[in-house]
Amino acid sequence: MEKKSLYKYHYRPGYGSDKLLIEFVSGVECDTFFSDLFDALKAIRPNVIGMMDLWMNDEFVYEVDSDKGSFSVSKDIWDFAFITSDRNQDCISAIDQILVGDVRFARVEVDYGKYKGV
Repeated sequence: MEKKSLYKYHYRPGYGSDKLLIEFVSGVECDTFFSDLFDALKAIRPNVIGMMDLWMNDEFVYEVDSDKGSFSVSKDIWDFAFITSDRNQDCISAIDQILVGDVRFARVEVDYGKYKGV
């Protein structure tokens, strides 16, 4: 029997941008989300170097450094979570490739055209 992925994500451009990001669309509500995510990324040795608590919208943003460069992981109370790095798109691509190879994560393909000109 094939094991179902716990977390699903989109690898897509930001709205009205050519910068790619990773948007988690299911599983973020699980208590194990962050530990599973950082465990999956252990090959690039992620190191949280800072955290911001944006109380206005109950969002946490973790600033992370890694062997592939820096990136941010954000999560809010509505269980929206993103990995972004405007200045290091190679890092986002590397993270996507790592997640594709981890059975806990599944990429859900999207139409990039939905995100243009918004």
